[in-house]
Amino acid sequence: MIALVMFLIDQGTKYLIASRLEMYEQIPVIGNFFLITSSRNRGAAFGILQDQLWFFIVVTIAVVAGIVWYLRKMTKEGRKLLPTALALVLGGALGNFIDRLLMGEVVDFLQFNFGSYTFPIFNIADSCIVIGVGLIILDTILDGRREKLNKLNTSREVSGTEGNE
Repeated sequence: MIALVMFLIDQGTKYLIASRLEMYEQIPVIGNFFLITSSRNRGAAFGILQDQLWFFIVVTIAVVAGIVWYLRKMTKEGRKLLPTALALVLGGALGNFIDRLLMGEVVDFLQFNFGSYTFPIFNIADSCIVIGVGLIILDTILDGRREKLNKLNTSREVSGTEGNE
């Protein structure tokens, strides 16, 4: 459900930008710090791998299949954070995949300026992917800590049992 909602928000915002703004037209939201800027990207993050459409299509199909398989596994185990993270990545991957498949490029529109530095323009799908990956990293760290605590508790139980015999 999370993946579907994020996909729909992503596609809806991209449709609004593509249909209502001219290319490179800007709407200031917070002065010069945050602008809505109509842009297109034929590559990946930060414009790398320009015009590698088939590469993106093949990689995205593989990634989506892997995420769907792993999501089903995690959901059965009753985990919460990791499935949410994977759903965000899935929704974002599908949002950019549809753009590439239908138009050969991705609609970007969120622009942030930090003084004279302009961060590469991105979209909702990109945000979902970044937040999802961040949550995957957080889940990995938390899972590692849980494992350490479980091993510590198990070793204390074992040594406590042996001392009572």
